[in-house]
Amino acid sequence: MNKRILTVFIATVILLMAVGCEKTENTVSLIPENERLRIYFLDDEGQEINLDKPCSRIISMYSAHTENLYEIGAEKFLIGNYSTGIYPPEAALLPTFNYNGDPEAVIAADPDCVIIRPFISEKAPDWVSAVKRAGILVVSFYPENLEEFPEYIRKLAMLTGLEESASQKLELFISRIDKIKSITVGIPEDKRQTVFFESTETNIRTVTPESMPGQAIAFAGGINIASDVEPMSEGSTIATFGEEKIFENADNIDVYISQRGAMNAGGNLTSINERRGWDAVKAIKNNRVCLINEKLISSPTFRYYKGVNEIARFLYPDIMDDLSLFDNDNYATKRSFANIVIKSLHLPIYVPSSSKYYDTEQKGHTYGRLSDVNWQDEDFDYIETVIYSGIIGYERDSSGNDLFHPESDVTKDELAMAIFMSGNFKANEKENIKILDLEQCENQRIVQTLVNNGIFELNQGRFNPKDVVTNHQIIEAFKKLEIRK
Repeated sequence: MNKRILTVFIATVILLMAVGCEKTENTVSLIPENERLRIYFLDDEGQEINLDKPCSRIISMYSAHTENLYEIGAEKFLIGNYSTGIYPPEAALLPTFNYNGDPEAVIAADPDCVIIRPFISEKAPDWVSAVKRAGILVVSFYPENLEEFPEYIRKLAMLTGLEESASQKLELFISRIDKIKSITVGIPEDKRQTVFFESTETNIRTVTPESMPGQAIAFAGGINIASDVEPMSEGSTIATFGEEKIFENADNIDVYISQRGAMNAGGNLTSINERRGWDAVKAIKNNRVCLINEKLISSPTFRYYKGVNEIARFLYPDIMDDLSLFDNDNYATKRSFANIVIKSLHLPIYVPSSSKYYDTEQKGHTYGRLSDVNWQDEDFDYIETVIYSGIIGYERDSSGNDLFHPESDVTKDELAMAIFMSGNFKANEKENIKILDLEQCENQRIVQTLVNNGIFELNQGRFNPKDVVTNHQIIEAFKKLEIRK
């Protein structure tokens, strides 16, 4: 079943790339061939979209649309955003609009297109009607599953005239999922982890196998214990599982995944552990509870592959966080340092969980606001995570810019700080080991503690804090930390 799903998905993308802007079977038009406009398709509410040129003043009323428009390079056409659209980080700087508010605010912004989803038409029909009456094009999209994602992206691309860029992004998206599958497919059956996915705490609901989270579990090499559930209603991907079934399968649930966000505000680590009798569930007992941001796993965006990868990393950390590519004697950069830290500690990537994140002034670094590492950098997530965790530092220049310096060298002083922040060290009650150059260390107490605990060995009594370290040396230091635990 899982292999069939991916085969169909890939075949769909290849077909869509081949046909380019040609209409598919569901876009048959009564308009004569010689009168058809260049841009034509049906949106997800069955509305015919006929345009003679791409849109250039777009308001996106759904965070997934915003993400995907940025991803295909259409950010220059965005003049407004829904309030929950905070990714990529630049999107949070756009003017925001609300379909629960006055439609005149949107009308006054003079967009040539407002992109919504069918849910908005159902919840705020008067708002949608008012925008349409003002002569503004309203287009509705929402892919219900992964198989519909390429068609959805193709239509976004047609709206903005970016078909080539979108095709390239889709190819990359597929290759990233394929890469994960190529690793997890080789996991022996007796080693595969059985998973329960909590979509909402209410009635302990889960997802159908055909849903995006359901497929993510399969791609990640997991076995969905709720593989036989029926959707709550026609067209839905949500299914009721219930506490009774959780207890029936308590000994068989290796990993408990709870998505975090607006859809599930209750199932966090604390609340799950406090549920009466749930300590009998194998995953809870073994502290194998995975929290994942719903934006990574349930939202139809290019970031979905990151959600798949995060689940795979949690299910099979030793395989997915393999460090062999970094285990060399090359001098480490802060970029490779971030990768080694994340993989050594099996840290989940940090993603702001609240749409209000940018409304609050952050005490330190603000997510996504590094001047030298943007959201399109392949190591963006790992770098932001080590900064958020306080393991690797950043600097703020005189102009207020946050800088990570990803290609700069890593010193023993910096490595010592990272190790100390990653462990739980106590001062040695015995006499301190004498360090001849301790006064040259940036963090003397930290270096002394780590030397006392055997994490670092001295070279003729010296720590040499300014020495540049290799990738191998970093890996070995974190191995000592792991052994110590």
